[in-house]
Amino acid sequence: MTIQNIYTVAQVNAYIKNMFTQDFMLQSLFVRGEVSNCKYHSSGHIYFTLKDEKGCIACVMFAGSRGGLKFTLREGMQVVAGGVVDVYERDGKYQMYAKQIVQDGAGFLHEKFEQLKQDLEERGMFDEQYKLPVPKYVHTLGVVTAPTGAAVRDIINVAKRRNPYIRIVLYPAIVQGDLAAKSIADGIRALEHQGVDLIIAGRGGGSMEDLWAFNEEIVAQAVFDCSIPVISAVGHETDTTIIDYVADLRAPTPSAAAELAVFDYGQFMLSLEEYRRKFVKQMWTRLQEKRSQLERRRMQLNYASPKSRIREKKTRLMQLEERIVRSMEEILDDRRHRLAIYLEQFKGLSPLAKLNSGYSYVEDKSGRALKKVSQVHPKDSVTIHVTDGKVFAVVTDKKEKERADVFRGEVC
Repeated sequence: MTIQNIYTVAQVNAYIKNMFTQDFMLQSLFVRGEVSNCKYHSSGHIYFTLKDEKGCIACVMFAGSRGGLKFTLREGMQVVAGGVVDVYERDGKYQMYAKQIVQDGAGFLHEKFEQLKQDLEERGMFDEQYKLPVPKYVHTLGVVTAPTGAAVRDIINVAKRRNPYIRIVLYPAIVQGDLAAKSIADGIRALEHQGVDLIIAGRGGGSMEDLWAFNEEIVAQAVFDCSIPVISAVGHETDTTIIDYVADLRAPTPSAAAELAVFDYGQFMLSLEEYRRKFVKQMWTRLQEKRSQLERRRMQLNYASPKSRIREKKTRLMQLEERIVRSMEEILDDRRHRLAIYLEQFKGLSPLAKLNSGYSYVEDKSGRALKKVSQVHPKDSVTIHVTDGKVFAVVTDKKEKERADVFRGEVC
């Protein structure tokens, strides 16, 4: 037998270590098992073995990784250890270098949940700036959930009650088990391609293990990449999943998701009727105001119009005319009264009145009344006025009396 290649122990161990290093799966994996041979070293390191019914693996957790350990590791404890499997070259033995240890069951899932949540948050997938607004009026609603069960019935019943004209497109997804995450992600992408207005992704309540598909990164990435708003509706109000942080809106239950997604058509019609009544009332009030304003403008126009001003001036002129007529009548009455007084006075002074009383009136030839004897001379012609005519006479003589206040002519 010819020996062609001979290697040292160190070379073999180094080669094996290199093989372990190049295996991607061994650089980050979780191992479930029962703790045995657990020892806390004075240096702070923890040495233990994980075993199950078919095998075991040596493990070590260095002191620098113990900060995330929330409990004391004890014999017989069921745990899940996460870390790297590598070869210790000196001894030629492989072992697991644990970076985190959680108790098996809900504790492990919670740890995995927190780790993915932190990772996605650091990548900005929870940032509000990427969240799309949920449309107020949805015509076509997409639903990603199991085709049977309470969740889909609740969504359909609530949606149809709120809006009987809503169109619902259901993608029958697997919501539990190993195939669930991919099925849910495929459903979101399929409804996006279908062109629905809004997507509800969710399922009914259950344990953390039952809801775990909605905590997978593939589902979170599908929700984040979706160009259509997505409402998450997983479990009950107390349940929280990864897609609740990524979705554009979180609903506490599937029923609540339908309430948020579909506007209430009946309430909308009531509101519309209320708006119509308010509009009619406001229009009627406005119309009345405009009518009153028009009437005021009409009155102002009538008052300011030339026709109104002319009518006003005519009325004023008539009033002045009446005042003038009354004033003239009063003046005429006064003048008539005074004339009557003057006439009575004149009658008392009239020569005719004297003539009627038996007196006569004598004028000289020039028509002057003879009041004194000195006004005539003998042979002067005089005219004597009596009641029924005149008497022509010649003065034959004259004689002055001692009192010359009265002159009486003598007729020859």
